[in-house]
Amino acid sequence: MFSNSEKLKYLPLYSISIFLCYIILLPLQNYLHKKDNAIWHITNEIGFLVLFTLNTFGLTYYIFSKFVFVIKGNINLLTPFTQQFYIPAILTLLPLIIIIRWALGRYSEKRLKNKKIEIKGSGNYDNLRLHFNDLVYIKSSDNYIEVSYLESGFLKKALIRALLTNIEKIFPDLLRTHRSYLINPFHFKQWNSSKNKLEVILINDISIPVSKTYIKNVTSSINFTTKKI
Repeated sequence: MFSNSEKLKYLPLYSISIFLCYIILLPLQNYLHKKDNAIWHITNEIGFLVLFTLNTFGLTYYIFSKFVFVIKGNINLLTPFTQQFYIPAILTLLPLIIIIRWALGRYSEKRLKNKKIEIKGSGNYDNLRLHFNDLVYIKSSDNYIEVSYLESGFLKKALIRALLTNIEKIFPDLLRTHRSYLINPFHFKQWNSSKNKLEVILINDISIPVSKTYIKNVTSSINFTTKKI
């Protein structure tokens, strides 16, 4: 249908429109990923690819019907566009996108695995290895600490023989809110104040007390952290 000069003129426009369709969906992908506690389900991936397919069809059809097909004088727009342009392109492009996204996902998982932290206890088996952002809070219990963390989106707890003060020194990014509590400010949701007592609300509506000794440091640190995020 097109001459070589026309192909050079129109095909880059087609590629740019597909690229824009992909970029537009990335904020939605990031939102869903964060909403599901940094877990990307197969249903999320299928939904993303379906939206991408529909968006590319709508945008590219609009561009070509508005500019290219009008220039060529073709009246029946939908059938030639779908059969000669869109279906061959999407059958070629979609498998490549799936493979690239899968490869990037595996690379990202491997990189995160290498960034795991390890909370060590005094016992031979009192060790817990996890991603820092999966750590929610740590509570002191006599000579033990109770570590609350996320695993596959579910809150779990581990009891480790260690002192809270030692953990605070090893992981300075954790925030002391109380003599018995360290929290990960990444999971901060909101403040709660009742009966002249301040609390921080974390993920899953977990309430952590804030003692008067640490109020100033906690408020300034959390405000600074949330502004950076």
